Amino acid sequence: MFKSRNIISLSMALLFSATAFAASEDKLDHDNSILSVFVQPSISFISFSEREYFQNAIDTIYKGFKETAVNSAESLNVAKQDFQKVNFCFPITAGIQWQPAEDHFISAGIGFIYDNESVVLTDRKSHTHSYEYTLQGIPFFLEYRFALPKNFITLSDGGLFSVSVRWYWMLPGTEIYTTWGYLAAERSLFGAGFGVSVGYLFASWKDFKLYGDIGFSSISVKSNKKFSQIVPNGPDEKASWNLGGIQLQIRGTFGLWNKPKPKDDDDDDDDGEGKKPKVKFIDDTKKDSVKVDVQDSAKIDTSIVTDSLKAEEDSAKVAIDTAKVADSLGIALDSAKTAPEPAKEPTTPTTPAEQSSPAEEIKTKGD
Repeated sequence: MFKSRNIISLSMALLFSATAFAASEDKLDHDNSILSVFVQPSISFISFSEREYFQNAIDTIYKGFKETAVNSAESLNVAKQDFQKVNFCFPITAGIQWQPAEDHFISAGIGFIYDNESVVLTDRKSHTHSYEYTLQGIPFFLEYRFALPKNFITLSDGGLFSVSVRWYWMLPGTEIYTTWGYLAAERSLFGAGFGVSVGYLFASWKDFKLYGDIGFSSISVKSNKKFSQIVPNGPDEKASWNLGGIQLQIRGTFGLWNKPKPKDDDDDDDDGEGKKPKVKFIDDTKKDSVKVDVQDSAKIDTSIVTDSLKAEEDSAKVAIDTAKVADSLGIALDSAKTAPEPAKEPTTPTTPAEQSSPAEEIKTKGD
């Protein structure tokens, strides 16, 4: 029950962390850090098959308590707990990560594995007895992580998918200690095992990024001691066990040295700080040609307008002159009409026949 609460609490904490630092960007194509540090909490199901030795020891002790009971009441007092069938723990790892080329990461880290299993037995007189064993490991590892190209991923809006491989060496402090004894693991220069995992960059906030990994590891260790020295009825051969297994990991990285952000990423910043205005380069030759074209067109248009105005002005002047000429001609005609006729000199008739009567003269004038 206690372990179930721990599992739920850790899962909620990891979910809250992922939500709190979730990326506002539509997609996360690359991790731009060159040098970064990381912390990686995880959930591990250890492949420790030797747990059966400790469960057999508890069953033997419980059977002995039952046999010593003198009556049914004392027999009812005898009770036991069993060890967990799965060794479940929360390893944590920290290290440094270097990106020598885009989407290629080399890491070095050190971790701490701790799994304590304990049970309580009650004897015939209701006295309790605690029994436990603890697996402890301090691995050092080197890791290579490779980001999968986008064409290999069917998710169009996906972030950075990656595959990683690592190699482990066990440091001093890798051991098993129990109620009955203690044994330490040997160390080997060639290492103790390997690990593989598949990861996904699912959240980013400035220089902080979150990866989610699922993987498997095999970390085999040995000791000069025997299991019979740390657990009753254990085998009389040199002890060996495995600290690897299936792991779910959350890796948080913080970039100490980062590549410059691409120009296209400036619009994706949440807070808008540190934005640089985009600089547009203008071709001076084009600018000058545009100016010349505009000026020439303006000059042409102005000359056309000026010429049209001059033509209109000339036509107006011609009209005015014509009107003046017409007016002057009209005045001349009128004056010619109204001017009196010049007086005719009287003619002296030479003969009576040539003389006319006054009536004839009047008639002649009327004609």
